[in-house]
Amino acid sequence: MAAFSRRRQGIKVLCCFRTLISTRNFAAGTFDYELVVIGGGSGGLACSKEAAQLGQRVAVLDYVEPSLKGTKWGLGGTCVNVGCIPKKLMHQAALLGTAVKDARKYGWQIPESLSHDWSVMAEAVQNHVKSLNWGHRVQLQDKKVKYLNMKGSLVDKHTIRAVNAKGKEMTVTAKNIVLATGGRPKYPTHVPGAMEFGITSDDVFWLKESPKKTSLPSTQVTLVTVMATSSQTADVVLLLSCRAVNSNLKPPKAVRYVALPVITLFSLTLGRASETKTLNLEKVGVEINIETGKIIVAADEATSVPNIFAIGDIAEGRPELTPTAIKAGKLLARRLVGHSTELMNYDNVATTVFTPLEYGCVGLSEEEAERRHGKDQVEVYHAFYKPLEFTVAERDATQCYIKVVCLREGDQRVLGIHFTGPSAGEVTQGFSLGFQCGLTYEHLRNTVGIHPTCAEELIKLNITKRSGLDATVTGC
Repeated sequence: MAAFSRRRQGIKVLCCFRTLISTRNFAAGTFDYELVVIGGGSGGLACSKEAAQLGQRVAVLDYVEPSLKGTKWGLGGTCVNVGCIPKKLMHQAALLGTAVKDARKYGWQIPESLSHDWSVMAEAVQNHVKSLNWGHRVQLQDKKVKYLNMKGSLVDKHTIRAVNAKGKEMTVTAKNIVLATGGRPKYPTHVPGAMEFGITSDDVFWLKESPKKTSLPSTQVTLVTVMATSSQTADVVLLLSCRAVNSNLKPPKAVRYVALPVITLFSLTLGRASETKTLNLEKVGVEINIETGKIIVAADEATSVPNIFAIGDIAEGRPELTPTAIKAGKLLARRLVGHSTELMNYDNVATTVFTPLEYGCVGLSEEEAERRHGKDQVEVYHAFYKPLEFTVAERDATQCYIKVVCLREGDQRVLGIHFTGPSAGEVTQGFSLGFQCGLTYEHLRNTVGIHPTCAEELIKLNITKRSGLDATVTGC
């Protein structure tokens, strides 16, 4: 209750600044642009290009502040430069390392002395990212979107102050403004030495040489048991119930660190901070959650100030996922132009964690389903299975697990799907479509599978957690 009161109090403080909003009057057609987007990430680019395609005069402001280590990148935002793209490519490099080990079991004669060259991988990944940066610039030009490599902040509800790397300023006016500045990683500032000796995902993907060893400090971490066990078997050491005291101290000998030629990186929720502090939101009166720094938005992405909207990671209550930002940006552009009234549906968005053994999910967790519907009204089907490709390779499959959360009544509407195993993203993407069509357990059971695949195990589920029976798959 106290936290809620603080949040509301913070919002009230910000609201009082509305009296300071500029009262400049703009006659129809006197704006420099009909839409200006601050932020050149996935959501901002999608919104700007869609609006331009629909005949709007559009500009995008994008400027990347260098990280504490001096790392900087080009147009495209977190996903392209320091997120989804380099992460998945490096994940693939790690999977190939495992595949080489498996290949010996399948008869391939592979020398034992194989090694990995981080610099070769890094150069290839970084070159691909740079090609995407260039591609985004070309697309903006082709769609007649004005690209300004400048940092933007609000002056009033129609005016933006833009500053370039040399400090040169200009102002830009727009009928509508979309804020899409995303977020940056947090540093654990309470840990001495963290700022001087630590790096974040903003830096690691642009390293020229392998970091050899990494420590991932975290707070308030909840790990799915099967994912934690799988990570340990893949040479990732989990140090549970420990506290970082000083990052400039040598680790005690009792602590085991594993040096990996290729490191599959995943966040243990130190979290990301919204890039809203430099937008001058207080002066204009845009309401934020003072605890998260995120902008409070309505169902149509509107902020508390008319003509100003927010999408993507900086919007309160939105999934921090690239595809949601892209779709939300496109739908917003269509509404602003008057071509549609369709709102973004943030329910049942699928996602995947690219750990050594991937985890994909869509819909509700078992716990959330029980909270919403009551434990007696929820049925959970589950199975432990072994991918065929793991057999000859003699790989541990004890962590390959599937769970489908359903309502107990009627046809048993599916509330959530959780899949741990190879290519979890590819599997989950297909099944997530069913959520748009009212997927039920009966639909799953009536579907003919593709054999032998991991995905078919989802439609073979028949053991409930309630029954207490062994959920290990033993045959076709």
